[in-house]
Amino acid sequence: MTSMIRSMLIAASLTAAVAMPAARAAYPERPLTLINPYAAGGPADVVARSLGRALEKSLGQPVVVENKPGGGASIGTGFVARAKPDGYTLLLGTSAGHVVTPLMQKTPYDGVEGFAFCSVVAVQPIMLVVNPSRGIRDVGALLARAKAEPGKLSYGSAGVGGATHLGAELFQQAAHVQLNHIPYAGAAPAINDVVGGQIDLAMLNLSASLPFIRQGRLIALAYAADKRSALLPDVPTLDEAGVPGAQAATWYSLAAPAGTPPDIVQRLSSAVRAVNDDPDYRRVMQEQAIELMSLTPAEADAYVRRDHADMQRLLSSLGLLAK
Repeated sequence: MTSMIRSMLIAASLTAAVAMPAARAAYPERPLTLINPYAAGGPADVVARSLGRALEKSLGQPVVVENKPGGGASIGTGFVARAKPDGYTLLLGTSAGHVVTPLMQKTPYDGVEGFAFCSVVAVQPIMLVVNPSRGIRDVGALLARAKAEPGKLSYGSAGVGGATHLGAELFQQAAHVQLNHIPYAGAAPAINDVVGGQIDLAMLNLSASLPFIRQGRLIALAYAADKRSALLPDVPTLDEAGVPGAQAATWYSLAAPAGTPPDIVQRLSSAVRAVNDDPDYRRVMQEQAIELMSLTPAEADAYVRRDHADMQRLLSSLGLLAK
């Protein structure tokens, strides 16, 4: 009888062991891949590589940055949306890849529902700049000129649908003025032409325009953010300059595919908060005029959804929503 009972106990133990799910190994246990949906060398690449290096210290595993540019950030963004939701393929998400591009064209992914947002990690507001030869020294003078000569002043952007274009459209709507849009294939040629006087003004990322502002080749009129930049503390915000409701920026998130386990999403969110204390990371971001953030997953999801709703209204008013 004793032998029979022992056999039954052993059999029961084996059955329980088979039925019990294997515990997931502590995350992360191998290198991670961070997809940057833009080409190497630009502002997004600086953020991706700096964030990757800082995350390595916090997570204890290598973070390999891989560039997958094209399609208004849709190629790299779509790649991550289709990846296995295990926390090992992540995205440096952007306002373009998650919000603007999916609203302006058909994409094979949903920029909001297709992702688990770990955090919004940084934001890069836009500066309104003008060529010095135009004799415009503040936003009041710009508005007076624009209202006196509707559609005559030209502004450059880094392309239709980008933050520099949509920021200028927000500005025009908020200020009730009409400007002439000249789109360029990137920020560099737009900067070249406003510095050279071929166009009158532009709304550009501060990191791109700051060297020219410091050289006196561009005049900074206002910052499209809720507070002044520490790099140019004498330049007012658009709200302070009398144009409320025209805040515009490029934001960057850390995102994983939808379905990624919540504990992994939370682990990555905590890692972002930790990297913000890394002095090397903070220094590089400050040099790029990028403001650090560390939103919780719930806050990041709400942030993206709010931006999606705002951009949907703006693009609809401009007739730019995908048919």
